[in-house]
Amino acid sequence: MKKIIIFYTLLILSFLISNPCYAIKIGLQTGVDRIGVGSSNATSLIDANSNKTICKIDAMKGYEIVPYKNTMAIRLNGKFYQIYSDNIVLKPASGGFISAKNKWYRGYLIIQNRDKKLTVINNVDMEDYLKGVVPSEMPSGWELEALKAQAIAARSYAYANLGKRGNYGYDLKDTPEDQAYGGASAETSKTNSAVDETSGLVLTYNYKVISAFYSASAGGQTVNASEAWGSDLPYIRSVKSFDDNVKKNGHGIGMSQHGANNLAKKGYNAYQILQYFYKNVKFARADGVSYN
Repeated sequence: MKKIIIFYTLLILSFLISNPCYAIKIGLQTGVDRIGVGSSNATSLIDANSNKTICKIDAMKGYEIVPYKNTMAIRLNGKFYQIYSDNIVLKPASGGFISAKNKWYRGYLIIQNRDKKLTVINNVDMEDYLKGVVPSEMPSGWELEALKAQAIAARSYAYANLGKRGNYGYDLKDTPEDQAYGGASAETSKTNSAVDETSGLVLTYNYKVISAFYSASAGGQTVNASEAWGSDLPYIRSVKSFDDNVKKNGHGIGMSQHGANNLAKKGYNAYQILQYFYKNVKFARADGVSYN
């Protein structure tokens, strides 16, 4: 398919305005007894219920937080002090990062006591979230066009599944159960470029963003969704997966990541790769379509 046709489609479906920033909440830890957090620059721990400062957080220093009855406690100078809140926020100053699970993240942390266990949530701009997803889901050394296809597929999946884990207080998990997400610690310049060069672009079917399922490899042929899950998806059809060189790994629905990289090596661009694996889809800006 010629690039001019693709960009004509984009022009029709896109609003001619700048994309607003959308945030997404990612569950980093759920139902844990203790967590370690920190910030790359000096900041404050805030009570999300009252918006008041609980305590100051020094730069590059680790802090332990545990549930205490229906609130929490924080270890300061070797001693635990009660935090009189069940919902706190750690938000670094501009340009800073927050840490949890021994990783750095953009955005800010929400820590909640839910049923006397802690839930840790990363509230982050959607595009920054994707910068932590693409290198976690696809090797950063792969072809740029494959990485761009991955960025659009991952963005589409995220928008289509906002609120999926709402009963836990967040949108998606940070694992392959939804999408692997390694935060800022996983970022590379090449994968960040793949996200930036496709900023805001999603796949749509009938003017709605699709759950653009993908897997590592399909073993030569992708499968219809009904073969794996019992119900069909109109934009998923079994096609040759161009990944015969690797063993099947995953459900085999939608885009084969190995297949995408092999097609990129053959000269396919990201838009051609996606229109091959997802049928009758169109490209749009995330601000101009329904999410679910």
